[in-house]
Amino acid sequence: MANISNTPITLTIAGSDSGGGAGIQADIKAISATGGYACSVITALTAQNTKGVTGILGIEPAFVEQQLDAVFSDLHIKAVKIGMLSDTNIIRAVARKLREFQPEFMVIDPVMVATSGDLLLQEDAITTLKTELLPLATVITPNLPETAALTQLPIPENESDMEAMIGALRTLGAQSVLLKGGHLESDKNSTDLLITDTDVLRFSQPRVATRNTHGTGCTLSAAIASFLAQGYPLAKAVGHAKQYITLAIQHADALTIGEGHGPVHHFFAGHYQPE
Repeated sequence: MANISNTPITLTIAGSDSGGGAGIQADIKAISATGGYACSVITALTAQNTKGVTGILGIEPAFVEQQLDAVFSDLHIKAVKIGMLSDTNIIRAVARKLREFQPEFMVIDPVMVATSGDLLLQEDAITTLKTELLPLATVITPNLPETAALTQLPIPENESDMEAMIGALRTLGAQSVLLKGGHLESDKNSTDLLITDTDVLRFSQPRVATRNTHGTGCTLSAAIASFLAQGYPLAKAVGHAKQYITLAIQHADALTIGEGHGPVHHFFAGHYQPE
């Protein structure tokens, strides 16, 4: 039986980024920087840096389950952030354990599409994700290519196209969807839509001109989970996380990391305090 704790504990279930900018490493930084305690379950190892991924080694589903048993049996986990799940068997294993342990909040970042546009999950794994895991989510946080893969609709080219996807996203079974507009690079603002059963809320921040945006999706979803674990309502958690990731991107060029697309600056202020 997990110990009851006043410390806001957030679990990240994701892949490891050896370059430190995304995945488990970004999640732990974001959760820590926003005032939470991070624990982790690793689903895959990657060999990568700021220039790209050169190898992926999946973790056996049984060992993913063993990690989940270990943290849930001892830690009072309030929120879970889920990132990279490399195949159908791991998706099923994670879904089975989350149904067993029933954490209060689940934030799913459906990592399915690489920056190049290539699918990272096979079609059967996307189907399993939609049927087994998305219905458990408090909120899912797809970007535009991932939204297209989930809905079988064209990738949006403007905010009107994003709004046209609202109905399809509501059928996925999650309690809410944060549709991220970061890929609309021609827009001066980066606007996300928080879609619930009854409402659509807009979160907009000025777009930052930088190439150092590696790990933005991981960081945003982990920050949302961290704020949910701290007791913020969903809309407040999303708003604080949106502000945090914007500031982390604004400060990204203060770091000099690698030769490619560098990471955001998770600890730009030491410890982030929402306004």
